[in-house]
Order: sequence, then structure tokens, then C-alpha cells
Amino acid sequence: MTFQKRPARGVIASAFTAAIATLALTGPAAAQSALTYVQAGRILADPTTGKVETARTLVVQDGKVLRIEEGYSSAPGAAVVDLKDSFVLPGLIDGHVHITSQNGPNARLDEFLKTPSAQALDGQGFGLKTLRAGFTTVVDLGGDNDAVFALRDAIAAGTVVGPRIIAAGGAVSVHGGHGDANGMPDDLVKLFRPVSVCSGADDCRRAVREQVRSGADIIKITATGGVLSQTAAGLTQQFTDDELKAIVQAAHSMGRKVTAHAHGADGINSFLRAGGDSIEHGTYLDGDSIKLFKASGAWLVPTLLAGDFVAREAARPGTWMTPAVKAKALEAGPKMLDMARRAHDGGVKVAFGTDTGVSAHGDNAQEFALMVKAGFTPLEAVRAATVSGAEHLGLSAQIGTLTPGKAADLIAVKGDPLADVTVLEKVSFVMKGGVVYRKD
Repeated sequence: MTFQKRPARGVIASAFTAAIATLALTGPAAAQSALTYVQAGRILADPTTGKVETARTLVVQDGKVLRIEEGYSSAPGAAVVDLKDSFVLPGLIDGHVHITSQNGPNARLDEFLKTPSAQALDGQGFGLKTLRAGFTTVVDLGGDNDAVFALRDAIAAGTVVGPRIIAAGGAVSVHGGHGDANGMPDDLVKLFRPVSVCSGADDCRRAVREQVRSGADIIKITATGGVLSQTAAGLTQQFTDDELKAIVQAAHSMGRKVTAHAHGADGINSFLRAGGDSIEHGTYLDGDSIKLFKASGAWLVPTLLAGDFVAREAARPGTWMTPAVKAKALEAGPKMLDMARRAHDGGVKVAFGTDTGVSAHGDNAQEFALMVKAGFTPLEAVRAATVSGAEHLGLSAQIGTLTPGKAADLIAVKGDPLADVTVLEKVSFVMKGGVVYRKD
């Protein structure tokens, strides 16, 4: 947790979809009028159908997909991108990252030493790694307000390079719970505690409204304890039912979706009953959870990579984890694959998300193999990071498929991700909004 030295900045939109739709197509590509012809050996333009077409040319103008033509075409004076030896698919969407930080031996010290400005600069480097890994849109859930909103806006303006960012800023959390300034001397808590920490329904409404005022595109809450919080407070529900209802009502009334970090089934189910839009992690979801997901249409973002990473790190001799964190990591991490398998079998809607920042930035695509291990087909895993990811965010009209009128966000790999999903860990070409950011 980092002390905010000044009021957070950010452009406030009147509704969630308006806020992020504006971000979706801004930046240098929006002014680009020249035609670009992307010649694809194979293309999965719409993962909804799973239909792979061969020898196609994707025509890009003004940062958007203009059309897809049969065969390999070009035009005088137009730029040509030769991907005849590659498999092309939409840019990937990671629904859960922490773009301005990364866990490691110095992470705890960084909480005290790094200013919001330093975090934003770190985020620029992490963002470039993420974009070059094929993730053209990410959702940042739980960063310092000043740092992540400034980075989001700079990328949208084209000042710096990175993925399109949908940002929550600070998580709405209970006093003493996951997201508070735990493990610090009392005289430092008031400096490092985010303004989004609250107790009681009215105070939690205030916290939501403060985040919207500060520039949040989406509201993130911590409905249960968390693995990496410096407290032995468990992984069960931390907000009361009345607080959860107040948070959801306040967020929705201000045009924002609300997503919940939640491990314990009690917190998952209470949040879904309160009308929440999505669950991050979902480690201990049960049969009632699955029924609630399906009845409400809420999304699950499983973050299997985070579970895999913390379990491996906790078991490593000399780990940087404190005893409280290590115990929770060993408890929760190994259970996440089975959770995703049960959710998949139960028909829960799943959007791709990694919780990267827990693991290393740029490794996001390792989530795909874990999803397949949990029972998803490669195509289902790709859908979760494209069409489903866009639907989860309310951005289906802008991203998620390579269809006319949508952002020209596309990546290419040398192999076939529908046969071997791990080829997505070796992206060789990245275009975001019609601009090429990687071409090996």
C-alpha cells in the first residue's frame, strides 16, 4: 500500500462503458489514416465460431479493422505486413493484473520507498513487457490511484507504450482486512492506508464514490481475506452482507461494474447474492456458488497462474514470503486448478485473468496451459482471453474479434494455438490499434 501524496487524477466518465470505450480506441493509431494490409497464413478472426481461415488479408485503417479479403492482397502505397507463415488471432485480454508492481524479495520494502511516480514508471516497463507478450488490453485491479490512472491515461494519449488499461485504482477493503495497511507500525498506518478502506455500509458507499471521483473505470473490492496480505486473518468473508449490498448499489448507481477478490465460498456467495458482476480467484467456490454464477450471469476470473506461482514460491527454500503469507499460499494455491475444473464443468462464464504482478509481467500466457490442465479446450481458453474477456468488460463492440469496425488489435504465433496452446507463450507479432509493436 502506498501513501497518496496528492488527490488522484483521472478523466471521469458518466458510465462504466463510456469510460472504457473511450480508452479503447484512443492513442496514436486513432489518427492513422493510411491503409495496412496484413497477410495472414491462417486467421482466427472470431474465436466464437472457432473457424480458422487460410490465406486471408486483414485490411486496417484508422486503427480499426476495415475488412478481411480472400487471398493475399495489397494496394499501391499501402503498408504490407507479411504473416503468411503465421497464425493470426485477436489481441489478448488479461482481466486481472497489477501493472505497477511485481512480487519478489524487495516488494515489501518497495511499499515504503516507491512513490506513485516511481510506480508509474515501473508500470511503463511492465506494460511494455505485457504488450509484447500479446496482451493488448489489461484490467488493473488494485494499484495506487495516482500511479495507475496516470499510466492508463498516458498510454491512451500515446505518450508511452503499453496495453490499453482498464483501471480500478485502490481496492475497496475493510479495516484490518486484505487491502489495508497491515503489518505496519500504528503511526504509519494513517500514511499508507488507502482512502478506499471502509467500515459500515455508509462508509463503504463513500469509498466507492471516492474511487469513482478519482478516476476508477471499475470498482474492485476484497470480499475475503487474501493470500499476500501481511496478516493471519484467513481467506473467508470480511465484508458484512449489508456492506456488500451498499458497495454494489453505489458502484452500479455511478455506472461502474464491481468485481470481488474472493477466495472463501461465504464471501463469494454473499457478493453474488448482493448483485456483484464478477469474482476474482474463486478458490473455494461450491455448488451454491455455481448456481449463483449461472443465475446472475456473473463472471469468474480464475487467476490460475497466481495460484500456481504462490504455491511454488511458498515451497521454495529461502522464499521471501512471511510465515502468514506462506501458510495461506500453501493452503489456497494448490486448490485453484480443481476450482476451475468444477466451474468449467458447471457452466460458469469464465474470463481470462492472471493476477500478474504476483507472478512476473510478460509471463501472462502461461495461464493458458493451466486452463487446459483444468479441463478447458485450447479454443475455450482462447475465447476466455478474447471474446469472453471483451464481453466481461462490456467492450464487445470494440475488441475481442477481428471484425470490421473493431480495434485492429491482433497477434501472431508460428504454431497452432488450437492444437498446442503453449505457442501463445511465444508471440512473434503484436499490433494494437493498427500500430505494430512487435515483429520478430
